[in-house]
Order: sequence, then C-alpha cells, then structure tokens
Amino acid sequence: MKSLSSFLIVLAVLMGCSPKSAEVKEQKGSGPFLHGVASGDPLYDRVIIWTRVTPESPGDSAVVAWEVSGDQEFKSSLVSGQVVTDAGRDFTVKVDVGNLQAGTPYYYRFKSAGYYSPVGRTKTAAQNADSLKLAVVSCSNYEWGYFTAYQKIAKKELDAVVHLGDYIYEYAPGGYGDTTIGRKHEPPHELLTLQDYRTRYAQYRADPDLQAMHASHPFIAIWDDHEIANDVYTSGAQNHQENEGSFEDRKRAAVQTYYEWMPIREADQLYRSFEFGDLVELIMLDERLEGRTAPASSISDEDFNSPERTMLGAGQLSWLKSTIENSEARWKVIGNQVIFSDINQDMVFPENPKNLDSWDGYPAEKKEVARFIKDFKNILWVTGDTHASWAIETMVKEVSLAPLGVEFGTPSISSANYDEYSGLDTARRAENLFQNFNPHIKYANLTDHGYFILTLRKERATARYYFMEDIREPNGAEGKPKEFWVNDGAPVIKQYNVYGF
Repeated sequence: MKSLSSFLIVLAVLMGCSPKSAEVKEQKGSGPFLHGVASGDPLYDRVIIWTRVTPESPGDSAVVAWEVSGDQEFKSSLVSGQVVTDAGRDFTVKVDVGNLQAGTPYYYRFKSAGYYSPVGRTKTAAQNADSLKLAVVSCSNYEWGYFTAYQKIAKKELDAVVHLGDYIYEYAPGGYGDTTIGRKHEPPHELLTLQDYRTRYAQYRADPDLQAMHASHPFIAIWDDHEIANDVYTSGAQNHQENEGSFEDRKRAAVQTYYEWMPIREADQLYRSFEFGDLVELIMLDERLEGRTAPASSISDEDFNSPERTMLGAGQLSWLKSTIENSEARWKVIGNQVIFSDINQDMVFPENPKNLDSWDGYPAEKKEVARFIKDFKNILWVTGDTHASWAIETMVKEVSLAPLGVEFGTPSISSANYDEYSGLDTARRAENLFQNFNPHIKYANLTDHGYFILTLRKERATARYYFMEDIREPNGAEGKPKEFWVNDGAPVIKQYNVYGF
C-alpha cells in the first residue's frame, strides 16, 4: 500500500504531462469522477490532492492527469502531471503537490477518459497569519441523517477542516441507525473485508454534501473507532467477534481503505502535527490503533491504575511531549478522539461513573500527560466521539485543582445524540446534572447536531458552535450560533450572550 502510493507520487513528478495537452476530447457530465475531489494535510509548500475514477471494467488501469492553478478558470497551470491507478488501489489517486506558496489558495482538477473532474479549492498552511480558522467535526453516520453540516461548512471561509474520527460507520443497515429516511448502508452487512470497507467509503463519498465540503477546503483527519470497529484498540474491538474471522485481517483492510480514500500522507503512523507559523501547532493523536491497550471492564479491575494500560503507547506519548516542548506556537491544539478532562457521570449513568472508553479509562497515562502539560500555557483540546457539544476547563483533579487548558467537544454531524435514545426531557436533565456535578464543565449540549469553528488569534481562541435544525430532511437550516472564548494565557472559558441563548 505504502510503496504503491510512493510510486504514484514519484510518477506524477516525473511524467510532466499537462491535461490541456492530452489528445482527448473533453466531454460533458461527471464521467468517471463519481466521488468528487478532495485535498488535505496542508503544509507551507505542499498539499495532497485526491480523486477516484470509476473504471468501465475492474480489470482496467486508468491514466489520470492533474493540474493545479492559481485561478479557478485554469488560465495557467502552475504545476501538472499524470498518474496511473488500478484496482490495487481501488482506482484512487493521490498526489503530493509541492513547490507551492504558504498561506495561498489554489485550485485543482483531474482529467481521465475525456472528462474533467469537478474543480477543488485548497489552501496551504499559513506561515505568518494573524488568525487561523478551523472547522472541527466528527461522527458522521450516513443512516442517521443528512450531512447538512458538511454542506454549511463548504460555504464558510476556512483554512482547513479537522475531522476527529468516525468518518464512516461499520455497522450493517439498521445496526446503529434509523433507515426510515431511506439512507441505508452499503454493503448490506457489517464491514469485514477490504471490499466491504471500500464499498462503504464509496457510498459516503457519493454524498453531495460531503463532496461539497471536500471540494471547498483542505482536510486534516484522524480515525476513531468506527473506521475499523466499535471501541477498537490495537488487538481487538467490542464489535469484532470470533466468528467474524481474523481481527488483524479486518484491521488491515480498514486501514488500507482509509489511506486509499482519505487525502492524507501515508506513513508508518497516523499521528502527526501541522504548524501554522508561530500562532498554532495542531497535534493530531491516534488514540485507537497506535498504542491503546484493551479497555478495563470496571474501575475495580485489579490493573485499572497500571501504567501498562495505555491510550497512546510509549512511542506516541514521547512524541507528544517532545512536540509540545519544542513547539514555538502560541496555541497548542490537540486533535483528540475521546474526552481528556475528568467527567463524573455517576449522577447520569450510576452503573458507569466513568467513561472507560475515554481518557478516564486510562488513569495512569492520563495523569502523566496532565503532569506534563501543567507547565505549558494555551493547551487546547478539540475532541470528538461523544455526539455532544462541550466547553470544559480541562481538569485532572489528581494532578491539579486549577485548569490545565481548555477542551472543546464537537457535536456529531449526524450520529445519534442522547435525546434520540432517551428523549428530550431526559437529555436536558442529563445536561444540567453534568454541569452541576462537574463545575469545570461550562457547557454541555447532548441534543444538537452540527460542528464548531475554532478561530485562533494571538490574544484569543474562540469556538463558535453551529447547530442544524433538522438532519432528517435534506438542505435543512442552520440555527443561531453559540460562542465561547478563552484568552491567551488564561484557561477560563467565557461565553458570548449576543445570540439569544
């Protein structure tokens, strides 16, 4: 997988053939580009561009030309080339385009079999920007509703979209969803094989709202559990049973498909960081496959507090510490799949006072991270997974009674919220209980779908939450935003009250 990707990138550089010079007649329609275009992993001088072509025959190979321009009409190509793809990579194409200017928007497109792809817009990382604007998203379940939030994000002015995981869901139709609106998972069974995962990604990437977002902004992504299987860890998962074959084979298939279909660089590990001058360093953690050991069954387990039980693993933990320590950025933003801050949920879930799938389930490593970040300012966690919105002054009581930073949790794009299982009144009571018994939680919303936009300036970081009024109908409206902010050097959350909340 990795070697093929490297080959395609090298081939793109060596074969400098402009799409405009190809001896093929341009035709109308989408042609083979049924899954749109995407870009991602922006650096100062380069960015990944992606597409997929649908072949006439599975045994074919496809020649795909690409070009990048400074203008949407492609009056002049700044750089161009061509690659060859085939079934070994599920006909996906990924090019690492270099020699670009920092903080600059670019346009890109592909051409194959006489058809141009849709035009995508991307942007390199800014090196001297006064501000950075990131949309933060997670948990997009095709069956639970329309990806209306993605449609809204496509129209926003942003530097990038940060996806914190659960980009797809692995369940069979109806296994974890509501198919009454007609959005049923394909293939019609739980994902186990390479072809299963490829088919599911193809279904998600055919969604017009998802395509619009990808075509509008560069993507910075990390997986959570459902890209593989529910509550996954390095050697197993809650949603993998013995009669479903080898877990290692399933994991390998899921990881291969993720790298094929996502506009990210391929490396031996998924955790990585992105610099935006001296303003922001975005640190993306892998809290599932890199080093997570099997979860505890209870806080009374004999080894619950053992340092051998890890979320990150020794290598990633060391990397996290050195990245923070060596960062020259004012804001250290940690892309985090599961909640880091202490949360006492005994009053809401008496049988489960701690969420053992979150950092609370790995207390020794959590305390080690907390002791380390205690000496640094402006640590800001952005977190997915919970299908809820959170504004939390980061608290690890066994380390410090003062906030260690701030944690903003993003709602789900469409995956079921608490009220969709328990009813609205029960969800509202739970929101109040969470805040009353956890005073460091300044906001909890267990009912609304959407996303937030994180705007970072030297003096302030602001999280503006946008909620969808109805995800059960296409093209739904976006409600009034709710906004929180924290000042440079002071991890105290403040709330704007100008939007009628």
